[in-house]
Amino acid sequence: MFSTPNTFGSTSTGFGGFGSSTTTPATANPMKDFEVINPPDDSVQCLEFSPAALQQDFLVAGSWDNNVRCWEVQRDGKTVGKAQQTMGGPVLDVAWQDDGTKVYMASADKSVHCWDLASNQKVQVAAHDAPVKTVHWIKAPTYSCIMTGSWDKTLKFWDTRSPNPILSMQLPERVYCADVDYPMAVVGTANRNIIVYWLEQQPQEFKQIESPLKYQHRCVSIFRDKKNTPAGFALGSVEGRVAIQYINAPNPRDNFTFKCHRSVNGTPNGFQEIYAVNDIKFHPTHGTLATVGSDGRFSFWDKDARTKLKNSEAMEQSISCCAFNNNGQIFAYSVSYDWSKGHESYNPQKKNYIFLRPCVEELKPRTR
Repeated sequence: MFSTPNTFGSTSTGFGGFGSSTTTPATANPMKDFEVINPPDDSVQCLEFSPAALQQDFLVAGSWDNNVRCWEVQRDGKTVGKAQQTMGGPVLDVAWQDDGTKVYMASADKSVHCWDLASNQKVQVAAHDAPVKTVHWIKAPTYSCIMTGSWDKTLKFWDTRSPNPILSMQLPERVYCADVDYPMAVVGTANRNIIVYWLEQQPQEFKQIESPLKYQHRCVSIFRDKKNTPAGFALGSVEGRVAIQYINAPNPRDNFTFKCHRSVNGTPNGFQEIYAVNDIKFHPTHGTLATVGSDGRFSFWDKDARTKLKNSEAMEQSISCCAFNNNGQIFAYSVSYDWSKGHESYNPQKKNYIFLRPCVEELKPRTR
């Protein structure tokens, strides 16, 4: 798939003893997970595993150092750096094409570029008037396109062969988060607006929902029902809370919120520290979910049993984003400062990490 030699890093680290990376202190990796070699030099904003079309697992990460890196993840947990591309600003989102040949990269430089992995070339395929916060690939029976959401308060759909969007939709506010699981798309904007789109035939607005959460939302992830059809979404906010929201709830009580990413024992003065939920991802086969937060922890949940399956130890820094590989065997998470405590808490000595964890057992639903 990659015609060019490695453009960064060729050493690899493995399970258990972390291969060549003996310098990683235990406090940085309290869960003893596999460490990805040569992580980004600045905070990691987005992680995405390759689609099922590829036999091997590849992981791409976009960072505030303006780079998108790609690693091959081997079965023994070792990673091999394959290639990287540089954008003109921080990379805010990445998306794989469904055939695994291309990666789309959305940047604060107001553009989206398509990275052709075979030729290792990138070409611009979308533009906005402000930083592009989200990019998703849509594969419908009758069309294929990318969906881009920006702080210019528009959502645009692009046939990547044309310089102009197929469709541009005005939004009430700036795009903060989005997710696509055909035929559904969900977009969250500033001022707590949620817009659901239906993508069959052509994208159209389905309904607008006011956020069930009182504070600014930061991440959204679509979930499927027992028939494996997209049925609703989980929404995470800066106030340590997640909402589970069905598009058409059979019973209003099916919609609920739960607290997470909060200090366990409170603080000496009796107050509880509350952290942002930075990312939410659903397990591709179990339908359970992972949340990661500014508290430096990941948690696994069963939304149907309404129970927590696992809580991690605290990392040295926030966990900024996470991803499952396509068959749900691997959980990836990035440890990076998310600036939630301002510049005074930034420590340039602390490096960024991406860890990989075998997760299929820990995310099995609770048996009732």
